[in-house]
Amino acid sequence: MQALIPQVGARLAALPIPILITLPDGQDIGAAQARVHLRFLHWSGLARLASGQIGAVGEDYVEGGLEIDATMRDLMVAATALLPGSPVQSNTRWWTRALHRAKSLASHTRERDAEQIQYHYDVSDAFYALWLDPRRVYSCAYYREDGIPLAQAQEAKLDHICRKLRLQPGERFLDIGSGWGALLLWAAEHYGVDATGITLSRNQHAYVQRLIDQRGLSGRVRVELRDYRDLQTDRPFDKVSSVGMFEHVGQANMTAYFQRVRQLVRPGGLVLNHGITAGGLENTQLGAGMGEFIEKYIFPGGELLHISPVLHHLAQAGLEMVDVENLRPHYAKTLWAWSDALESQLGEAQRILAGGGDERRALRVLRAYRLYLAGSAMSFEQGWISLHQILATRPDGDVTGGNIPGAQSVYPFNRSYMYR
Repeated sequence: MQALIPQVGARLAALPIPILITLPDGQDIGAAQARVHLRFLHWSGLARLASGQIGAVGEDYVEGGLEIDATMRDLMVAATALLPGSPVQSNTRWWTRALHRAKSLASHTRERDAEQIQYHYDVSDAFYALWLDPRRVYSCAYYREDGIPLAQAQEAKLDHICRKLRLQPGERFLDIGSGWGALLLWAAEHYGVDATGITLSRNQHAYVQRLIDQRGLSGRVRVELRDYRDLQTDRPFDKVSSVGMFEHVGQANMTAYFQRVRQLVRPGGLVLNHGITAGGLENTQLGAGMGEFIEKYIFPGGELLHISPVLHHLAQAGLEMVDVENLRPHYAKTLWAWSDALESQLGEAQRILAGGGDERRALRVLRAYRLYLAGSAMSFEQGWISLHQILATRPDGDVTGGNIPGAQSVYPFNRSYMYR
């Protein structure tokens, strides 16, 4: 391990931000006046750092083998510079893709999906409430104007989705993966729709049901604890949204997912799919160990596809894409807002997570989320991952009549209506 010290020292000297590393034997290398201080308790951590395995270094921090003294923003500047190359460069050999597809099929049964969703979303409602906006919107905000706060940007996103879907009073609206209910309630209260939401999170289901009861909306808003594959309806919905959900579907199930969405929307109706997409064309997850970190600590079973295969699956399912908007920089800004909010309340966050008395688990979860939020913000900034809103229709086959002849849907011939 001693041979690694000159190598690591040379790398530190070339970084855009001063870093100090304390080795397990107490020796210091790097800048004396550092903005990032890493204290390794085990020599194996230094080897991971030297090889650029940033995800494994993050695991050392979560598991207590590394202490970090730095702001998350400074830490991410250092992490980006320490990477050996682009984390979206992938091994595209056919057997790698075949193994991933087999894993994807096995990981996305109804039972596994429910377990994986509950692992993430049922951590603690109070914990999420610390750093989300008051409506608990856990997806990319829409910074319609520069300088607006997160809460306003999230309301702008909710309204942006409703406008894109052209929601009208009395329409039947379905939100797949409805989270803490922000879009359901916004659509019902501002657009007068009859709204149905589905989720696999027990915590979210209970929370949204309470909000529906408190606001007197039980007559036209409902939430079900249900897998999208099991939702039964006597007639299709007029409009369907899916926000931050299809990342959990899995590559192997993507066409079947969009086929089910097509079945759930009426002919001529609109679908808005809002979700994270991969920055690389072929990579199944981020490299340098970052994908493994997210899989282990944050989103088990999560899979990202580039926008091009997503559109391929959508078309295979019989849906027509009519508009796509890339909100990648909006998500970087959203994640930094979340990260900053969490960083400002670390003590309270740990207290909430340790509610059952397990301080060690609380610290592990908190450290994982600190790295996840800031690391994701960095990844969106770098373009390693992205976020797309896809507006699609289920063509009704009517080219002569209907509301808009030739359109085969209620989508107009231009997007100006979205921004009025």
